[in-house]
Amino acid sequence: MRYRTLGNTGLELSVVGLGAWAIGGAGYAFGWGPQDDKDSIATIHAALDGGVNWIDTAPVYGLGHSEEIVGRAIAQTSTRPIISSKCGLVWKPGTSKVRNELSAESVRAECEASLKRVGLETIDIYHIHWPIPDERIEEAWEAIAGLIHAGKIRFGAVSNFSRSQLERVESIHPVSALQPPYSMLERSIENEQLPYCRERGIGVLSYSPMQNGLLSGKVTPEWVASLPKSDWRKRNRQFNSPVLEANLELVTRLAAIARESGAGPAQLAIAWVLRNPAITAAIVGARRPDQIIETVRAADLELDDDTVRRIAELIAERDAVVETAEG
Repeated sequence: MRYRTLGNTGLELSVVGLGAWAIGGAGYAFGWGPQDDKDSIATIHAALDGGVNWIDTAPVYGLGHSEEIVGRAIAQTSTRPIISSKCGLVWKPGTSKVRNELSAESVRAECEASLKRVGLETIDIYHIHWPIPDERIEEAWEAIAGLIHAGKIRFGAVSNFSRSQLERVESIHPVSALQPPYSMLERSIENEQLPYCRERGIGVLSYSPMQNGLLSGKVTPEWVASLPKSDWRKRNRQFNSPVLEANLELVTRLAAIARESGAGPAQLAIAWVLRNPAITAAIVGARRPDQIIETVRAADLELDDDTVRRIAELIAERDAVVETAEG
């Protein structure tokens, strides 16, 4: 396992972090379907045994369930991993309808609730989950600065922010990390956010490096059709025609490149994200121990310039096919 320093924080993070979104299970609009808690805890322990030293979770993942499972799992370990969580998505008890909320009062209350669920006195990295509503991001960030001062969190971070939104909150308090989506199929941050973060010394913790499983090499049309209705991917553009077919053709061709390094498409997809010098680490989701055992191998896979060039050509061909198919 390789480790990198997160921006200016001094935290040394494994380049692969465990994403705890899917282990939240079903029960809300963006769930991944039913999940066995024993599998989740075993997966967390397997990740830690494999050198992963940080876990990313959020209250909304399973409406508190993901944080609770993370808390149960780390209570059984001798060394506490670094914990990353979030605020800004809330729900009324007994309901599954989630709404965006960035009032200072809500941020403070969400932090206290997360601390209780995870069983900690301090959260290491605490993000604004989404910059919605935009006009309240300053208020939320001021609340996070207050929580840092109070010792409730160590470092403040943001997720899914644009460059201009980063600039707005940085004028209040330094941003330690940005958490954006980044994969071969989602590269929009390359133009503005990544250059800004490198310039400002902001760490980048990218999520969905395998595009929610699409780049894992295990997705087929039949597999997608078999997903439970409670899995949000059933409604996602990337998992539906005509984009799905173009994605799967790309994965088939990537698999041939991966085999040259003794790897699989999943490791190649993660290594491609990590090859960018602006990326500190990639968040990799897993629901079973064998999944994280397989994907942590990506931490030691470094791509040479020729491989990166060949991948770029395949991505460009896939993009052209999608553009033509979608008109």
